[in-house]
Amino acid sequence: MLTPAELVWLIAAVSKGDEAAFERLYVATRAKLYGVVLRILRRQDLAEEVIQETYVKVWNSAGQFNPAVSSPITWMAAIARNRAIDIVRKRGESSIEEEPGAMDVAAETPDPLARREMSEELKRLLECVGRLEPDRQKLVLLAYYNGWSREQLAAKFETPVNTVKTWLRRSMMEIRECLGL
Repeated sequence: MLTPAELVWLIAAVSKGDEAAFERLYVATRAKLYGVVLRILRRQDLAEEVIQETYVKVWNSAGQFNPAVSSPITWMAAIARNRAIDIVRKRGESSIEEEPGAMDVAAETPDPLARREMSEELKRLLECVGRLEPDRQKLVLLAYYNGWSREQLAAKFETPVNTVKTWLRRSMMEIRECLGL
């Protein structure tokens, strides 16, 4: 994976219509974005469609990227995640909640290849998430990794939406404190 600075440079070049930079950006980020989308959609055909739409949007809106607001991969992952969630909502699927094992995804360990490629930053993040209470770990992972809405989380945890929001906010504060942010 390229460094964040290299990704910023590539996005700036893409904003000027540089196709070679776009190809390098695609190669460097596709696997990560595909993983994000596949976790939400659980269907390869839909995930591939969302990835295509994501990169079209990256191409068209690269000039709007602001490195002072977010990292390149965060910006791109948000585009992909939002599109995947839109598809889930549009299709009216409740299968994310009803799928057997959907809750287990939060508890699964990464495969050996993913573990080897895990950055130190990600290891620190996972360590901090691991310090949360088990219910809060599941809540955070379902919300930010699997893309569950606050309403879905409220139903799953049988608690009001505002309580879920509070739990998420407090959990994120604990994670930020653990990371020293």
